[in-house]
Amino acid sequence: MDGETVDVGVVAPELPMANIPSVINRERILEAQHILREYKTGKANLEQRIVANEQWYKLRHWELMRSKESGQQVEPVSAWLFNSIANKHADAMDNYPCPNLLPREEGDKKEAEALSSIVPVLLDQCEFEDVYSEAWDDKLRGGTAVYGVFWDPTKAGGIGDVDIRCIDPINLFWEPGCSKIQHSQHLFHVELQNNEQLEQDYPKLKGKLGGSALDAPKYVYDDTVNTANKSTVVDWYYRKKNAQGKTVLHFCKFVGDEVLFASENLPEYRERGWYDHGKYPFVFDPLFRVKGSPCGFGFIDVAKSAQEYIDRCNQAVLKNMLANATPRHFVRSDGSLNEEEFLDITRPLIHVDGKLGEDSIRPMQVNVLSGIYNQIIKDKVDELKETTGNRDISTGGSASGVTAASAIAAMQEAGSKLSRDSNKAAYRAFRKVVELLVELIRQFYDVPRCFRILGENGAETFTKYSNQGILPQMQGDFFGTDLGYRVPTFDIEVTAQKASPYSKLSQNELALQFYGAGFFNPAQADQALMCLDMMDFNGKNSLMQKVANNGGLFRQMQQQIAMLTQMVQQLTGRSLSSEAGPGAAAPTNVPKEAVRMPESKPGEAGNTAKARQRVADSTAPT
Repeated sequence: MDGETVDVGVVAPELPMANIPSVINRERILEAQHILREYKTGKANLEQRIVANEQWYKLRHWELMRSKESGQQVEPVSAWLFNSIANKHADAMDNYPCPNLLPREEGDKKEAEALSSIVPVLLDQCEFEDVYSEAWDDKLRGGTAVYGVFWDPTKAGGIGDVDIRCIDPINLFWEPGCSKIQHSQHLFHVELQNNEQLEQDYPKLKGKLGGSALDAPKYVYDDTVNTANKSTVVDWYYRKKNAQGKTVLHFCKFVGDEVLFASENLPEYRERGWYDHGKYPFVFDPLFRVKGSPCGFGFIDVAKSAQEYIDRCNQAVLKNMLANATPRHFVRSDGSLNEEEFLDITRPLIHVDGKLGEDSIRPMQVNVLSGIYNQIIKDKVDELKETTGNRDISTGGSASGVTAASAIAAMQEAGSKLSRDSNKAAYRAFRKVVELLVELIRQFYDVPRCFRILGENGAETFTKYSNQGILPQMQGDFFGTDLGYRVPTFDIEVTAQKASPYSKLSQNELALQFYGAGFFNPAQADQALMCLDMMDFNGKNSLMQKVANNGGLFRQMQQQIAMLTQMVQQLTGRSLSSEAGPGAAAPTNVPKEAVRMPESKPGEAGNTAKARQRVADSTAPT
């Protein structure tokens, strides 16, 4: 093993079983499979709902709505629900999160500043923006986004690094009834992998891979997906108390009843556990929470009823339109009409045999739908917009009579309460992701890593970082009592890295208002601080600190001017007013004779001495 670590999607080396008693064996794996099947039974309704919602998102909901005996019919599809979800996703990406780590103790300031610089770099290396976008797709469609924060030993040239992925909740199984994922006794992640690749990675599996013992739920794919040559690989996380009574997290990877990796079978992990933080490496972010489950429901669950009746009403209207656009007739079976010529509109003549009676052919009357049905469709569209918080004003439209750009922008901001609420929930989940990331840095960053950091004014700096500053630190003893170890901890502040255009506009206007009110005048720093203290806006603390610093510098400058004034008075005999500030006019009460004239230097030329005298005369007060 050589201390390598593995996780979801990462190949696990075969276990060195020689001379090591196996705690995780075939019997334990069979027990785990039994628990997994129980967990899967309790999650069946959630799986069906997620699969169905995916069909609604892809505008394939007529496959769920049509009756088996209906046959071919008009099936219009409108994308009102799709548009609502797309707008919510756009709002989320406009407020992409950015972390800032704050120390809880004075001695951790340096580490907090370093982590605040390197954590965004690590997120970029993990392509977290793409992960965040994919997670929001899952959150809006199925109701829940799941992040996985793992340690991948294959990254960074083999020294390992953090890996963050979006996990499909349909592949996770937890204890039924748990509303918090960390409260589940066990946690399973299942994934189909190619048998040929598994046999290459684990030669002991040759000839042992067959069908999957677990029937995992499947989405309805556009492509034909063959799962006959794939096997279900299970990642099993569970907690157990070690010899010291501490609860630690263990990890096992198996296929069928074959163990691929088990942390509890290795001496270096048996007492320590797999991850030092002891938490499942998954973070759930539900949209609308429900009791008894870590998952929630999304906008498709809320608005698919309105979308269904919009499409059913459109279907009725279109069928009526087609019925009226193509007239139909009743024709007697013994009539003398040539039906082929009658149906061919290109023939000017229609032949009949014998007498054509009035009852030989008769047009079928089709009732025209009332205009009330169009109003019903419009009302259903408005209902969908209301229930999803996707009113016209939030997508750039304006209400009647509202034409000012600032008024439209203000109404858009007021109409985005739902988006702000869901973004705050996403920020709380993101904070947990960053916490797990920092804990992995604390555990695995034994070797210094180099990072390129963008400093002030876009200047590039290169820094090396290791976990030495955030490892548990001995606190010594207090009157003979061992205080144990202190683990540096940090508070995580989350802000929007990409603010919406309205937020940027309002922030810029606020800065101009502060400038016009004289908040940036150092002489008015005290008054400005009192006013800022009563206000609430993003970046308030940083601005107050800058105003206070400018006021302090201004006071220092005044003190230095006073000192220089006294020195000038002592040297020149000029009585300078103590109230005169920078740029004040020179005092006029000093007689010209009291000004000490420049003395001629030995060997100085006559014209140079005269020039010095003219300068002295021109600068002396009259």
